[in-house]
Amino acid sequence: MGEFMEWVRDNLWAGWGVLALALAAAELLTLDLTLLMLASGALAGGLVAFVVPGMVWLQVVVALVTAVATLFLLRPTLLEKVRNSKGYRSSLDSIIGSQGRATAMITGSVGEVKIDGQVWEARAFDPSVTIEAGEEIEVFGIDGVTLSVYPTHRPLTQ
Repeated sequence: MGEFMEWVRDNLWAGWGVLALALAAAELLTLDLTLLMLASGALAGGLVAFVVPGMVWLQVVVALVTAVATLFLLRPTLLEKVRNSKGYRSSLDSIIGSQGRATAMITGSVGEVKIDGQVWEARAFDPSVTIEAGEEIEVFGIDGVTLSVYPTHRPLTQ
């Protein structure tokens, strides 16, 4: 065990590399780019460990500075590019077209629906239509966290 610990102490860059790979792999589960920015910090710490193996404090400082800088400078720019890219749909956008049931009366301004087990605020797509509690609905649009809905068994009014 002593030889292994000595090898780890002499090759700290490998530990930083494993940490960077683990964080990058975990990013695949979240897809919010936070863990990827932390992985870049670990990678920078590993590069410093490779170049200057004995200066652990410098490795940690470089890793922290890189992680914080990428989190606050690079990540917002990358997220904006992803969200503005052609074909991007947020999880809220994917609710459009879903069907559910009115849990309270819905008018042109207020109401409540349940879709896939979740309760949402809603209003009628056509303000002149009233939807009774228990009626099946379809989501036509979304405004903030309020869904615009219409009854599935009624024809659209012109």
